[in-house]
Amino acid sequence: MRANNKHAAPKGRHKNNNRQPTATPDGGLFAALDLGTNSCRMLIARPIGSEFEVVDAFSKPVHLGAGLAEYGTLAPAAIKRTLGALRICGKKLRQHGVKHSRLVATEACRRARNGDSFVNLVKRETGLNLEIIDPAEEARLAVVSCAPHLKDDSDQLLIVDIGGGSTELVWLDLSTVAPKNRARAMVELDLNKRGKAGCEKSACIMDWKSVPLGVATLKDMFHDVDDDCAKFALMSCSFEEQIDEFVPPEIGDGARCQIIGTSGTVTTVAASHLGLARYERCKVDGVSMCKQEIDQVVDKYLSIGPEGRKNAPCIGSDRHELIMSGAAILQAILRVWPSSCLTVADRGLREGLLYSQMTAAGVLGNRPN
Repeated sequence: MRANNKHAAPKGRHKNNNRQPTATPDGGLFAALDLGTNSCRMLIARPIGSEFEVVDAFSKPVHLGAGLAEYGTLAPAAIKRTLGALRICGKKLRQHGVKHSRLVATEACRRARNGDSFVNLVKRETGLNLEIIDPAEEARLAVVSCAPHLKDDSDQLLIVDIGGGSTELVWLDLSTVAPKNRARAMVELDLNKRGKAGCEKSACIMDWKSVPLGVATLKDMFHDVDDDCAKFALMSCSFEEQIDEFVPPEIGDGARCQIIGTSGTVTTVAASHLGLARYERCKVDGVSMCKQEIDQVVDKYLSIGPEGRKNAPCIGSDRHELIMSGAAILQAILRVWPSSCLTVADRGLREGLLYSQMTAAGVLGNRPN
């Protein structure tokens, strides 16, 4: 992600590029860091009207979860790689004088027996206060980040966040909320409050689930299967078994149900669908794909095989294995959920962290009429 990139905040759409930074008590910037199973990613941004503007960004594959499934701990080599990336993040935070930040770690640190020890090591070595968040908070942040892509006619919404170590699914009922208030209702979501009782003006959490299978963990489950197509089928069926009870029968044919997907898998599939020679966020973020179009992309991935995927535009050698486990998850969800289209969101925990911080600080403007 490039610096100086405008993001629409949950309260409204990006319309005016000339708005001045919103004043904060100390005039400070906001930072968000997401340390996942595969990558370490950070954004530093300033609020501008109802949006924020990215002034610096960092992303690096660290593979923190390498070997975790086998040994149950974060490996020394993975810790070393991650500390190197976090030192860079700490340097950027100091250079920019960032005073508002939230730095979180997810599934790899949650699962690892030495997760807490790792957090303490990060504090000693880098000075960063890393926070291991639970699945509910990870799911909530995914919802917040996707709010700008909510359609006015979507009464039911499924948020899908495919991570490296887990996949978060959140099903919301927004039918009782006025369309102009729905994005704000997503920002104020409380996953501990489920059901429709007393939610006439708020989003109703009908259900949510954190599946302990992401692109890395699902791939590792079937590392000993050599046949590419067989491995893909096993991965997809295995994930579908995890969500077969999550599907709501009362939605019907899904005519007013929207799915928003956020992850490297979803954006990569979208870039392939668009035929991009290189990844372009402005073309991918917000695009819609129907199930048939996604199936066509996945079928092509399978037909070109591992070597073809290494050389394919927008995939490359770093993601050619992970894209297939991610695609297996995506297809499993689309098979069982009653909606034929998916909206792509090139955003995730970092954006959710920024929106939440800025909303709490009262520095984001209201949605334009």
